[in-house]
Amino acid sequence: MLNAAQLVLRAGAPMLPLGRHVPFIMQRLVIEKAMARLFAQPLDEGEFDVLQGRWLRIEVSDLGLAWSLTRAEKGLRLAQHSPVDVCIRGNWKEFLLLASRQEDPDTLFFRRRLIIEGDTDLGLAIKNLVDSLDPDLMPPRLWQLIGWLGAAAKEQQDGRHPTPTQASG
Repeated sequence: MLNAAQLVLRAGAPMLPLGRHVPFIMQRLVIEKAMARLFAQPLDEGEFDVLQGRWLRIEVSDLGLAWSLTRAEKGLRLAQHSPVDVCIRGNWKEFLLLASRQEDPDTLFFRRRLIIEGDTDLGLAIKNLVDSLDPDLMPPRLWQLIGWLGAAAKEQQDGRHPTPTQASG
């Protein structure tokens, strides 16, 4: 039997590709504001300075979405097109597993479920940065939602069925 999180994943999956039809200007506005809030402390502490003058491209292959990201004077900046130093590419569930910490980043990269192309030293620095970010800096409900959906994605990936205790989470 499917739990509620798995139902949300299944119901939402067909709608996710529609995101590519949202004008980039709106995507940028929402994502930059979210990053400014979520990463305020790590930005202040210089943790994203590795991206100063460098560009990271994130491609969500199965959704047809991609963004270029850099560290600008006033925070993280998104661009639709830019010169790219490193690209990290994968499907949305792999990024969800990474964000929710349901899958070890090294495993995702080693198994080529997430792919780094370009400056691999920069890619490794970014992977380590993402891995070091403290989820306690996120709004608790957002972290719970990401964890809830990530656990369901992990169960689907592993072909497991949740126990009643897992399903209620």
